[in-house]
Amino acid sequence: MNKYEKYQNTFFHGSGIYRHLTGSSIPPPPWQPSSKNKKAAAATSSTTSTIAILFFFFFFLFIILVATSGFFGLIHYSLFSSIALQKPVSSPTNKLPNKPQFPLQCTQPNVTQNCPTNYPTRHNPTNPDRPSSNVTCPSYFRLIHEDLRPWKETGITRDMIERAKNTAHFRLVIVDGKAYVEKYKQSIQTRDLFTLWGILQLLRLYPGKLPDLELMFDCNDRPVIRSRDFQGPNSGPPPLFRYCSDGSSLDIVFPDWSFWGWAEINIKPWSDVLKDIKEGNGRSDWRDREPYAYWKGNPNVSPIRKDLLTCNVSEKNDWNTRLYIQDWDQESKQKFKQSNLGDQCIHRYKIYVEGWAWSVSEKYILACDSMTLIIRPHYHDFFSRGMVPLEHYWPIREDSKCTSLKFAVEWGNNHPETAQAIGEAARKYIHEDMKMDYVYDYMFHLLNEYAKLLKFKPTIPILSGGAAPVDEVCSETLACNANGNWKKFMEESLVMSPSDDERAAPCALPLPYDPPALKEFFDKKSGLIKQVESWENEYWLNFSKNIKQ
Repeated sequence: MNKYEKYQNTFFHGSGIYRHLTGSSIPPPPWQPSSKNKKAAAATSSTTSTIAILFFFFFFLFIILVATSGFFGLIHYSLFSSIALQKPVSSPTNKLPNKPQFPLQCTQPNVTQNCPTNYPTRHNPTNPDRPSSNVTCPSYFRLIHEDLRPWKETGITRDMIERAKNTAHFRLVIVDGKAYVEKYKQSIQTRDLFTLWGILQLLRLYPGKLPDLELMFDCNDRPVIRSRDFQGPNSGPPPLFRYCSDGSSLDIVFPDWSFWGWAEINIKPWSDVLKDIKEGNGRSDWRDREPYAYWKGNPNVSPIRKDLLTCNVSEKNDWNTRLYIQDWDQESKQKFKQSNLGDQCIHRYKIYVEGWAWSVSEKYILACDSMTLIIRPHYHDFFSRGMVPLEHYWPIREDSKCTSLKFAVEWGNNHPETAQAIGEAARKYIHEDMKMDYVYDYMFHLLNEYAKLLKFKPTIPILSGGAAPVDEVCSETLACNANGNWKKFMEESLVMSPSDDERAAPCALPLPYDPPALKEFFDKKSGLIKQVESWENEYWLNFSKNIKQ
């Protein structure tokens, strides 16, 4: 599609008016023909007059055109020159070619699907004059360096990777920009499928940019590589990728599968979800929303969530909460009509509580511009470590949830401008610093930095039995024989062509924290949480005094 606007100029044409006078009472001049030649002279005179009139007509027309062309030229320049400077119209020879697209190339159903050979193997933007990306990645990218720090000095050997196989669901190998997968066991639902799908889209977005690499991926929730088991400079912990980690583990965090859709519960790919939530945010002003804290989810996955339900409104207590149980079986039967994430931004406050480990619901909750109340988390995903209490969320105690939630809502309703600003900051963080472009860039930089640590040359895995190498995996091998939401979400999240937007290259990875700066960052977060707890203690102390009086 031509991105340039075309301007059409309108030219105004004028016409001259003249009169031909005939007959006169004025005596003829001496050179007038005599009467005997009157007839011939008349003819000659008529011809001469006509020529003269035409001469003067075209002469004056020429003068008028010269004058008016300068005048209208001046008008045209003054009116349109600024527009022309801002949006020059390219000549046909400079017209940019249309961006090529590469949709899925599926063969007949139930037929072995081969990977196409026409997709670019190198990233060559269609506009070679575009400067390289000078966009710096969001600050949470700096923690990529921290996640890989255990292998900074020793590097990563093949033996280390093999020891990560114990709990891994699959091995991923990338050689010459192509992906190969050795699968060990089935993951929960289709987490492994959509995780691989996301990596394949990264390869389509930046073809040829990732170096060869090999890694193990565990699709379960909780981290398993405990730092206490790998003490000392040459301990060599196995590198294992997963969706979350914690302060006492070395698992490498990676964006979760739901960014490309959670087919089992009808949650669309991330870009579409953000659009729905943005629309939901715009349906009501923050001050017009329900002045309570909202949560809806499955309480059966953890004791923390079951304990949260004790904070629900009852005849005896009102903790300023409105808590609902999500029955996914019932929702499935009703085609998920009550589960649209864009419809859940109707309260001033939303609660995030972990499940069996971290929960994918975190990003959906923060995307609303309601102030998020986060019950003290034990785990972190790839982006949450960059958030700051009182800037992006309000911290809630785990051991006294009900009183902590009630105080948070009371405080927010008494300080509406600040509470609204916290919600808006979280919304901006998610919608801008966590848009899909940055999710892909995070994956790119994490895998790129990881590959630099490998002390061996990755090779294509061999099938068990040693007969032949495993087949290449591509978008077609995963999507073409899928059906239902699985195929629908893959088609919706398919990267149609290499990145060629305003920044064709990934954002620039920030430098790592130096130890004092990293300590200062986490100390700041800890200090803000203590500040909130101090306010809360004072509130309930005064409340008790008033009750006694």
